Amino acid sequence: MQDFKESGFMYGLAAMVIVFVIVQSLFFLIRAWKHGKEVGLTTADMKKAVTSSALFTIAPAVAIFATVITLSSTLGIVLPWIRLSVVGNLQYEVTAAQAALESFRDGTSIAVFGQNIADPKIFAAVSWVMTIGVILSLILIPVFLKKIQSKVGKVTNNASGENKFGDIISAATFIGLISAFIGNALAGTAPTIKENGKLKPVGVGAGVMSVAVLITSVIVVVVLQALCKKFKWDKFEPFVMPLGMFAGMGMAVLLHYVLPAEISTFEWRPIV
Repeated sequence: MQDFKESGFMYGLAAMVIVFVIVQSLFFLIRAWKHGKEVGLTTADMKKAVTSSALFTIAPAVAIFATVITLSSTLGIVLPWIRLSVVGNLQYEVTAAQAALESFRDGTSIAVFGQNIADPKIFAAVSWVMTIGVILSLILIPVFLKKIQSKVGKVTNNASGENKFGDIISAATFIGLISAFIGNALAGTAPTIKENGKLKPVGVGAGVMSVAVLITSVIVVVVLQALCKKFKWDKFEPFVMPLGMFAGMGMAVLLHYVLPAEISTFEWRPIV
């Protein structure tokens, strides 16, 4: 039986969205090229701008690919492919999907991020939550961005023009987000379902594998950040986070085959 998440309808929907995105991109590229000619830009300058822009999309593309792989175990390959072709990132997509799935956790059905979704209703609900959540920002930005920027600017900018308070808020938000992921890796619990009157873990709790992946990713990111800072590899910085993610994934695969099963699957908080 064909998985509904990867049915012909879903692939057709993905094709329409991706074709629209490509056509839209070509439309604005052609208009920008014509306008460049009108204002006197040379063909060589415009080719250089197009080439540099294309190169700068490589780093986001790596992060997007990693996000699609992360989401595919739960949502299939098509929905993440559609979403990341338009808008979204790893932090938002995973958080939104996990929040939607947790609302279905009743102790009798599987609704856990990382587990394959077999119920079309749960899949539809997750899709709507992920979509509506990001649409709100797209609606608010054109309408309220100017007012928000002026108000926030008054608060964050001091007399010398340095955005110290804004930097503190951004750093605190990022640290809080990362702390949540670290806490889950160190002390997270695996959700359960009731099967024959007993609780059965259906997700992954904190254990050897989660800590190993966390440590590997942190080391790779810290080392790469230090190298970027020392050698001034500014263009390489967008690749740091995706490479850290892939390093963690690679370590998980390696440990799965190298360590005995009783060690690689050991969890100290296996159930809720």
